Amino acid sequence: MAKITTADFIAAIKEMSILELNELVKAIEEEFGVTAAAPVAVAGAAVAAVEEGPSEVSVILKNPGASKLNVIKAVRELTGLGLKEAKELVDTAPQPIKENISPEEAEPIKARLVEAGAEVEIK
Repeated sequence: MAKITTADFIAAIKEMSILELNELVKAIEEEFGVTAAAPVAVAGAAVAAVEEGPSEVSVILKNPGASKLNVIKAVRELTGLGLKEAKELVDTAPQPIKENISPEEAEPIKARLVEAGAEVEIK
């Protein structure tokens, strides 16, 4: 029997369907008495870590909307800025309102700004 190179083997795997790959894994497990369960668990943990999302986000004011005065009041309330600074921030949107905060902290800020009439994004 001719020896198959690694490149040829990988090329053959790339052409297989999911069903064929599943049968190949089962055949390898039976032939060599091994299991593919451990690598799948590690891959599952990596997927879970990715699904959790970022640990720090920024709340971005994209558009103050029609009720700009209410948005300025909300920005003052959320940031502690003075009237002039809050108005400048709202007038120059899109601007970050809060940066590098937890997603849990960002949601109420977004909700407050949306309630005031603004268009907000969490990045």
